[in-house]
Amino acid sequence: MGNTVVRDDFEWVYTEQPHCTRRKQILAKYPEIKSLMGHDPQLKWVVTAMVLTQVLCCFLVQALSWKWLLFWAYMFGGCINHSLTLAIHDISHNVAFGNKSAMLNRLFGIFANLPVGVPYSVSFKKYHVDHHRYLGGHKLDVDIPTKLEAYLFSSPARKVLWIILQPLFYALRPLVVNPKPISRLELLNVAVQLGFDGLIVWLWGLKPLVYLVAGSVLCMGLHPISGHFIAEHYMYLTGIETYSYYGPLNYITFNVGYHMEHHDFPSIPGSRLPEVKKIAPEFYNTLPQHDSWIRVLWDFVFCDALGPYSRVKRHFPLTKKE
Repeated sequence: MGNTVVRDDFEWVYTEQPHCTRRKQILAKYPEIKSLMGHDPQLKWVVTAMVLTQVLCCFLVQALSWKWLLFWAYMFGGCINHSLTLAIHDISHNVAFGNKSAMLNRLFGIFANLPVGVPYSVSFKKYHVDHHRYLGGHKLDVDIPTKLEAYLFSSPARKVLWIILQPLFYALRPLVVNPKPISRLELLNVAVQLGFDGLIVWLWGLKPLVYLVAGSVLCMGLHPISGHFIAEHYMYLTGIETYSYYGPLNYITFNVGYHMEHHDFPSIPGSRLPEVKKIAPEFYNTLPQHDSWIRVLWDFVFCDALGPYSRVKRHFPLTKKE
């Protein structure tokens, strides 16, 4: 099925990431953007409603056939779970309760994690800090595929398989690229998640748990929403390492599509990122952007110039050059 990708290495650069420079330029011209920073008081209520919706769905799906259970897991439950993972992304930036309540944010992230079925919110926070601080950093930014992934998944058929297996790679890649000690909070995350999963099975049987986990795995794989994984940082144009998407799927993904704006201002909640673009349009309107996550997936699979190697990488002083 098709040709293999033409790249045989990442795009190595020797410049700083662009977001720090643009942030300084924007704040110098529009200091009022600082007023957008801080916590989002509505986020905790939206997330709580989503968690409770999934608990209700667990009750409702217990009598479904396996066929219909997987159908609704992909079409509905998985969309909520994927959206919850993006809420966890926002929470990792302390926007649920503010920077002064960091522990409360971590605990709320564990709560938001419950319908996903697999514990990951605390670990995500631990590695996501590096993604912002060392964007593209060799052996630091675990968002970048390994060389083995890039070598193995280089044809259209294998790229489709790679997209389907995204949840697995995101879970295992940090352990290979940049392993870190397990913290007590991570153990708490695991204990609470296992307790919740066990309670669901005890109350309503195995099917509701399959509904939750299958929805998470399916919708983080080959699904329109999962297009954001590739749209955010894969190099569709040479040297451009971050892209925004301003389409309607932002309404159900906490505006994660405003990714250029997010990396420029990580402390601004997703709900306020559109305001950044409105205040400083001349900094964003001329930048490359995606208009469809489905098109992103299609192009990634069938364009020979795109693949797991299509990422900008750089060395930081604390990493050893090979």
